[in-house]
Amino acid sequence: MIRGGAVYIMTNKRNGTLYTGVTANLKRRVYEHKTGYIPTSFTAKYGCHLLVYYQGFHRIEEAIAEEKRIKAGNRKNKIKMIENMNPDWKDLWEEVKEW
Repeated sequence: MIRGGAVYIMTNKRNGTLYTGVTANLKRRVYEHKTGYIPTSFTAKYGCHLLVYYQGFHRIEEAIAEEKRIKAGNRKNKIKMIENMNPDWKDLWEEVKEW
């Protein structure tokens, strides 16, 4: 069975702390970050509750490869990716939660 996936970036504010993750269920995973489901997690510790970037893939392996590529890059490139997709750094949760 082929499963899709998504890579995403959460932050606490514009140009703030960035967290890059990968998941097979973006809606569920972002909800967990927003609600502090794991209180000891990086996103809970730094208040990264805003979804500012995401990209979907047909296969989870593709999403994992993209996550690794993003994490290997520098902060400047991550900010550029965010601003290309979401120049106002809006919380994209409103569009994802309707899926």
